[in-house]
Amino acid sequence: MSSVKPPPPRRSEPPVTASQLRDVGLFGALSDEFLEHLIQTLEVRRLLPGDTIFREGDQAREMYVVLEGEIEVLKKSRRGRETRVAILGPNDCFGEMSIIDMQPRSATVRTLGPAHLLKISTEEMDAFYRYDLKSYTLIVLNIARDLSRRLRVTDGLLADFTATVIEEYVQTPSSAKR
Repeated sequence: MSSVKPPPPRRSEPPVTASQLRDVGLFGALSDEFLEHLIQTLEVRRLLPGDTIFREGDQAREMYVVLEGEIEVLKKSRRGRETRVAILGPNDCFGEMSIIDMQPRSATVRTLGPAHLLKISTEEMDAFYRYDLKSYTLIVLNIARDLSRRLRVTDGLLADFTATVIEEYVQTPSSAKR
């Protein structure tokens, strides 16, 4: 009996490239050397349409970057109704709150079509810290910038919604006299 191992299966798809990662805001200002390290380190997940990546309330220890495809983010209301709150596409990231606060998932995320995602776990973030502190710091700063941008958009939406509710459903004494 031979102890020769069969060759590894051939990948039919091209691997992730540093050029692809350079277009992702999360990896902004990282060196080519560190991008190559990411390519060698991180797992690429290939998903089918309708695959659930995670559910609201699940334990969380990883985030994702969309390399290809579209992803929908769904949030449950207090009454349990699921509502789409965002659609994400190539170069967007999601799940980053779990890297920062280690709380259960705040939303459900699933694919709208075939998708390729880059997975980054808290363990990998810790390894980045040990491998290259400057690059780790840039990634964390880029996460903070993205969360800040999303919070600004949400603040604007909330202000518009509140103003609309007040205008539509709350009568002021002066408008009731007319």
